[in-house]
Amino acid sequence: MEPLLRCEDVEVFRGNKRILGPISWQINSQERWVILGPNGSGKTTLLQLLAALIHPSKGSVEVLGQKMGSVDVFELRPRIGFTSSAIMEILPADEKVIDIVLTAAYGITGRWQEDYDLWDESRAKALLNIFGVRELGERIFRTLSEGEKKRVQISRALMADPEILLLDEPAAGLDLGGREDILSRITSYTSEERAPATVIVTHHIEEIPAGSTHALLLKDGQALNAGEINETLTEANIEKVFGVRVSLSFNGQRYSAVARD
Repeated sequence: MEPLLRCEDVEVFRGNKRILGPISWQINSQERWVILGPNGSGKTTLLQLLAALIHPSKGSVEVLGQKMGSVDVFELRPRIGFTSSAIMEILPADEKVIDIVLTAAYGITGRWQEDYDLWDESRAKALLNIFGVRELGERIFRTLSEGEKKRVQISRALMADPEILLLDEPAAGLDLGGREDILSRITSYTSEERAPATVIVTHHIEEIPAGSTHALLLKDGQALNAGEINETLTEANIEKVFGVRVSLSFNGQRYSAVARD
């Protein structure tokens, strides 16, 4: 079986500065990856490549069997669920929550003259329910809290039944209760048999959802380690990535780390 996503000798430049790569990496079906690294390590840039939002400067990226540069990205993107702060900024602030989710079925960000059937509406409501915000369906998007908006955006990302789900720091900026709730809901959804493969970006070990199977550790745009999470997420590797010695704990579901002398 071909991988869902594959990068081969990928590099991304901004001007004369290389901000990512070279990196070779692949994701297979039913895997649940976490990309971990400090600020500026290239995590978001890599996720944008996987979401078919940007092209590599060098190397090749294959997404769902299609090589970037030789495929219509507008046909490819609906097969990819993607959330990020950049997407949040372009969602219509004055639109109803239910419409924020529904419009993803057409790959657009604002309700216009398109028609939706009962199946579309039922799916949108079901996804809002899964992520704990169904009662907010008639609310205006801009009136929601940061945590509520993140739940709506994940619901939107899943509306088109994507083959892969990419989440850029889904728990960033949330308080402890909000973080734990959204991570629990992500874990519950991605644990289902028909759930898409997932890639979650974070720079906090405590924000790695339970059930994550693989980890990619980035530093200065390069992959230091990648593989099964129990072999990749070690105290020695974390020190290499973040430059601090830590005591790493795993309670059977979630990881945590504290600095040590």
